[in-house]
Amino acid sequence: MAMNCLNPKYGHTAGCSFTCFLFSNPPFFFYRCLSYREPKNVTSVSEFFLVGFSDDQELQPLLFGLFLSVYLVAIFGNLLIILVVSCDSHLHTPMYFFLSNLSLVDIGFISTTVPKMIVDIQTQNRVISYVGCLTQMYFFVHFACMDDMLLTVMAYDRFVAICHPLHYSVIMSPRLCGFLVLASFLIGLLDSQLHNLIVLQLTCFKDVDISNIFCGPSQFLSLACSDTLSNNIAIYIFGAIFGFLPFSGISFSYYKIISSIRRVPSTGGKYKAFSTCGTHLSVVCLFYGTGFGIYFGSAFSPSLWKDVVSSIMCTTVTPMLNPFIYSLRNRDIKNALWRLYNRPI
Repeated sequence: MAMNCLNPKYGHTAGCSFTCFLFSNPPFFFYRCLSYREPKNVTSVSEFFLVGFSDDQELQPLLFGLFLSVYLVAIFGNLLIILVVSCDSHLHTPMYFFLSNLSLVDIGFISTTVPKMIVDIQTQNRVISYVGCLTQMYFFVHFACMDDMLLTVMAYDRFVAICHPLHYSVIMSPRLCGFLVLASFLIGLLDSQLHNLIVLQLTCFKDVDISNIFCGPSQFLSLACSDTLSNNIAIYIFGAIFGFLPFSGISFSYYKIISSIRRVPSTGGKYKAFSTCGTHLSVVCLFYGTGFGIYFGSAFSPSLWKDVVSSIMCTTVTPMLNPFIYSLRNRDIKNALWRLYNRPI
């Protein structure tokens, strides 16, 4: 149990507070200031402190409005994609079926981290419980892995559409599409369970400050006071399996797509074939660029500022931009939006 209290040894200092952990014997005092936090040895904890984006009090209203706006835009944008795909019969195809599921996953992905950030900015309280931290990490890994798998499935869909157009309707049957979405969900579930099982093995922490805006596996391992080499190896093996393997599948699909497009004789035909992949390729670059930065960046180039920026890009900007990328660069979506807008009430 942790609570704010006054340590008689140090007295009162402006802008600082003491957190004493009453479960230890004798009680452990953690001296916490807004500008500086000194790491201490802690045997076990019931809560952690997230670093947040900025401690500048003048920036808090601006940050609150910014993240709230980003969250609302992401939610309504992805809901609009789901609504359009559901209501327009012209979009009842495998490609847009996967897109609507991707939008649904993006809603869950951004809802895992941003609401907590908004509440923390408003209340100026960045405490998160141990159980809350594990829960946040579980859903973050689950939705991130589902995003990863759905982008891979969409790349396979584009590969079949361009390289095997005559057999597209046979190969991408409704049964296969449903199975691929279900498999993405189950793989995400497995990935999040494995990460949580590793973190639950940690019983000793050397600090309570998480150097990021949310709880992640790498943040937990960096706070562990025991030797976590084997756990780190396991975490990065999972990252390779659930990250690099799907990325390799996407790369191979686009290699075959580009090889097929190069054999198209007319320039117009090449442009039309590749334009169907442009939006998906943009989302893939955005997702993997930020995802690899947050997952592996701290291991090779530790930097608090880089970690926070890459985390914000991954958890907020990517889910917000996906609906705009698909709607602004996709003629079918724009036509469906226009038909939905002009539909008589």
